[in-house]
Amino acid sequence: MTTAHNRTISVIGLGYVGLPVAVAFGKQRQCVGFDINSQRIAELRGGLDHTMEVSADELAVTDVLYTCDPADLVKADFHIVGVPTPINDSKQPDLTPLIEASETLGPRLKPGDIVVYESTVYPGTTEEDCVPILERTSGLTCGLDFFVGYSPERINPGDRGRTFTSILKIVSGQSPEILEIVATVYESVVKPGVHRAASIKVAEAAKVIENTQRDLNIALMNELAIIFNHMNIDTLEVLAAAGTKWNFLPFRPGLVGGHCIGVDPYYLTHKAEKLGYHPDVILAGRRINDGMGAYLAGELVKKMIANDQTVKGARVAVLGITFKEDCPDIRNSKVIDVIRGLHSWGIETLVHDAHANRETTRQEYGIELIDFSDLTGLDAIIACVAHQEYKAISARDFATLLKPAAGLYDVKSIMDRAAFAAAGVQLWRL
Repeated sequence: MTTAHNRTISVIGLGYVGLPVAVAFGKQRQCVGFDINSQRIAELRGGLDHTMEVSADELAVTDVLYTCDPADLVKADFHIVGVPTPINDSKQPDLTPLIEASETLGPRLKPGDIVVYESTVYPGTTEEDCVPILERTSGLTCGLDFFVGYSPERINPGDRGRTFTSILKIVSGQSPEILEIVATVYESVVKPGVHRAASIKVAEAAKVIENTQRDLNIALMNELAIIFNHMNIDTLEVLAAAGTKWNFLPFRPGLVGGHCIGVDPYYLTHKAEKLGYHPDVILAGRRINDGMGAYLAGELVKKMIANDQTVKGARVAVLGITFKEDCPDIRNSKVIDVIRGLHSWGIETLVHDAHANRETTRQEYGIELIDFSDLTGLDAIIACVAHQEYKAISARDFATLLKPAAGLYDVKSIMDRAAFAAAGVQLWRL
């Protein structure tokens, strides 16, 4: 891939979003990779990425100046901001990382610099929230001395097929001239090319509705699963039948967490409510998805009671703590809601995950992950995450972990019903 621009890139924030971006540009020429986490910088300098988004071999063949020193940002003239945009306990947007990143970058801006934000935000954030900070801290004027754009991230953690360089990129700029520069820079590393959005606000809105649409579709599946549970109908069998129609969308019920789907809709609803509109459908979907953890815990308890099992003091294994399958990302995992729900019934939970980091899980949730070999004498198992490692375990092997009459609750419907019946193990599915 040839370099089609003369810009020097900096990437601010080297997490799941920023690191793949820095590595891609670092294959062209030196790129400045900035993060406030000194431990993260030391890790990357040592050739290791704990997120597992970039391999050691890739890190070894890229020229990235990993740094915690903001002064190094002066070396670049095209700055990409990819910091997290979470929500707070009140489910309101928390722009603190974005504001702090802008305050860090502002004093290092030079005439002619371009700043492109990739963090997921509500429409208007770049121009209404970030630009004033950049102007105040730099003493420069946006649109005259420096310029901004927006290009929403589309990183899918754990997805080896859809990476930063292989996903069509939305780009935008505050003027046609800046848009073309932004497009040229990204086209130099993104193989499928770019889509030029009509404006920065259009690009911001496009990103936030990508995940809102997905959130609502999963919410519908979750509500259907609850309804079918009352009817004693297997949801997966219903979806398999309905899926034979050519335009039926293949969504499944389950827990909705992570840094995008469970968060982004709140950015859109926040902006809508500030403008005086209450978004009923989006918030209804969020309520359903946010309530699934407690619902699953309650359903498992009901199954145990129906089995004449003692609930208080029961030992229940929870398989999976990451927000999705086959990746170590535990951010905003809704499995914690299942665990807390079980704890409210006096149940002892034994949590195992085939991918999550033990120390990170301890720091984030106060949960000690255990070895799979320690899962014995269980009153129930609830498989929350569809890791390949769990799919590979046979029904008979699961049977050896359970007490007589105990069962397994399969949240993601990854287990074979016939195999569990043959093994004499009760299998419950969402």
